[in-house]
Amino acid sequence: MATETIDVVLPCLNEAGALPGVLGGLPSGYRAIVVDNGSSDGSPAIAARLGALVVIENHLGYGAAVHTGLEAATSDVVCFIDADGSLDPGDLPRLVAEVRTEGADLAVGRRVPAERGVWPWHARAGNLLLATVLRRQGLPVHDIAPIRAVRRQALLDLGVADRAFGYPLEMLIKAGRAGWRVREFDVPYGRRAAGTTSKVSGSVRGTARAVRDMVKALGS
Repeated sequence: MATETIDVVLPCLNEAGALPGVLGGLPSGYRAIVVDNGSSDGSPAIAARLGALVVIENHLGYGAAVHTGLEAATSDVVCFIDADGSLDPGDLPRLVAEVRTEGADLAVGRRVPAERGVWPWHARAGNLLLATVLRRQGLPVHDIAPIRAVRRQALLDLGVADRAFGYPLEMLIKAGRAGWRVREFDVPYGRRAAGTTSKVSGSVRGTARAVRDMVKALGS
């Protein structure tokens, strides 16, 4: 019996320098869905040339891109990973196996810096604060991670409404309230590909904006 292809959603905003490495690193049987969110560096054309399904989302926002990719996916289990090259697509099968065969409803990665300086202090502090709030609510996570695997229909049914940076936090909050079994795994977190800058951790302002969106999600 043929093995189902797994869809991988990659929100994308000006990641031309990272896409070749990220898409080239996808395991066999994993299909890239690159959701372009307003790139001006030719990212959509690069992704298409490398064999990805390219979807355009004109409404700016991380959550908007993620949700559009989720809707475009067709596989039962769907993965999500950043397109900046900081995470290894080779970690995806471990998360997928946890959902497919080990009984998890949601499998997520906990970023572990592969070297000094890859995760700025302001981004780590914001992440620590939000993860602490989640653990106090009974959810066993230490990161608001940008790499995860989940069943497509279950995530759609969860009804995550945030279309900005608050999307992953709202997803975790609603997963906890729904009684989902959430499993977290350490994953290496490295430097972004040359020429790319994080929209969140790349500046104190970006981190503050993301934390603001996530604090809003806490009240959802």
